[in-house]
Amino acid sequence: MIARLLRYAVSGGASALTHFGVGLALAEGLRVRPVAASTTGFLASILVSYVLQHAWVFRSTTGHAVAGSRFLTVTAAAFALNTVVLWVGTEAMHTPYPIVQAVALVAIPVLNYRLNSRWTFRPQP
Repeated sequence: MIARLLRYAVSGGASALTHFGVGLALAEGLRVRPVAASTTGFLASILVSYVLQHAWVFRSTTGHAVAGSRFLTVTAAAFALNTVVLWVGTEAMHTPYPIVQAVALVAIPVLNYRLNSRWTFRPQP
């Protein structure tokens, strides 16, 4: 369990570096507009995250059609949670953005890990 959590942390770091690195290369190197660059980086990070989690973190034998669609569902849920937490925290409660984003950055990986370990990459009967 500890080893899997460590692999999950490494895959999360690789995903974050991919998001940032691709976005930075596009925005600064190729002068792509920042939102488009970040979006492209985010999409690339989803691919990196999925591949690492399927093959390495959870060592899943679940087929890509099932695991991939579940993974995208979990990713959408995480994005929705981030949006809700940020809106409630910054707009409704008027809490500074860095504090609210820090809360989201703790909550989202916990949600992702639980859903991915128990649903996305769960071995098929």
